[in-house]
Amino acid sequence: MAVKPIRVSQLNGYIKRVLQSDPLLGNVSVIGEISNLKYHSTGHVYFTMKDEASKISCFLAADNLKNIRYELTDGIEIVANGYIFLYERGGSYSLNVREITIEGIGNLTVAFERLKEKLSKEGLFDEKFKKPIPYFPQKIAVITSETGAAVRDIIKIVKSRNNIVDVLVYPCLVQGPGAADEIAKAIDEVNRLFPEIDTMIVGRGGGSMEELWAFNEEIVARSIFASKIPIISAVGHETDFTISDFVADKRAETPTAAAQMAVPDIAALKEYVKNEKENLIHNMERLIKYIELRVTGSGVDALAASMNHRLMFHAMKVEALQKEIINALYSRLGEWSSRAERLKVSLDALNPRNIMDRGYAAILDGRGKLAGSADGFAVGDSLTAVMKDGNIICEVAEIRREDHGESKEKNEL
Repeated sequence: MAVKPIRVSQLNGYIKRVLQSDPLLGNVSVIGEISNLKYHSTGHVYFTMKDEASKISCFLAADNLKNIRYELTDGIEIVANGYIFLYERGGSYSLNVREITIEGIGNLTVAFERLKEKLSKEGLFDEKFKKPIPYFPQKIAVITSETGAAVRDIIKIVKSRNNIVDVLVYPCLVQGPGAADEIAKAIDEVNRLFPEIDTMIVGRGGGSMEELWAFNEEIVARSIFASKIPIISAVGHETDFTISDFVADKRAETPTAAAQMAVPDIAALKEYVKNEKENLIHNMERLIKYIELRVTGSGVDALAASMNHRLMFHAMKVEALQKEIINALYSRLGEWSSRAERLKVSLDALNPRNIMDRGYAAILDGRGKLAGSADGFAVGDSLTAVMKDGNIICEVAEIRREDHGESKEKNEL
């Protein structure tokens, strides 16, 4: 006998009730690889989980996303805990996720690198935001597990180096679910309740990557970045690096190293002060001796010797200058004498009387002017021949002119 037909909505409703009443499907954990990861504007997350043979749609509500300790990304393998839910309208079912854990070191590394890249782009690692660690703190706070070896080591090192500093231990979980929330809350509360704290040490001892994971969560990173009190990150061993190390103002390789970094060594400071005191005394003694020598050198005898020395120096300088001036004058006089002699020779060569010594005479016309040509004379004109030892009065009887080497007679007496 055929079953009476039912409506699609009735069938989907029935399947939903069956699925929700199944105890296994109401609390199931599924392992698989994330793909098609999408963050909705409402804050919800949609993705697909798959293995080599099948896949299932998954839904992560915004409220549950706040509790997820890892930065999700395509390709990482996770374990999702939740329940099967049927969407009646579409007739499709999905895994509604309550909690997610990551399987394998490789997948943890992927989540670590993804969050590191995200926070780096936001500037949480920039050096310009790093606060200096006070060199002489009065109070420090230690945020770690109250039962771990780290807190004992920190207190021991601090007290052995500096018994003046007060240490506030603010206990919290440092691994497992909820640890990141407690660490972030502790950082916020120390800033709010104990603003006089000079330095905070946040960390724990060594462990596996999973055990240290609380210091890789975003909530802790943002609390460290927002802290007004400088923070030293001290997580694990020297080879362990966490997101907290990159955000903190200073990274210490171990909790012990953080304690050494947080407070100065009083014994070393005393030795330093002692050495500085001895150097200061030595320098002061040298300065006093130098001043004594200067005072001794400032007596009457020393002053007289100094004055005599200066006078002798200036006298030698004046003598040298005098010699230089005399030499310069003699040199200049010699130059002038040579020049005058040259001018005398030139003048002597131009003196008419020297020419007359060789038998030449100067001819003056009737007006007593020097004649340089025969053209100014005519027969019968008077002229004067001026010679070396006297003048001769003459009358022109004949004029002979030179013309192309030939003589021409014009008149006769």
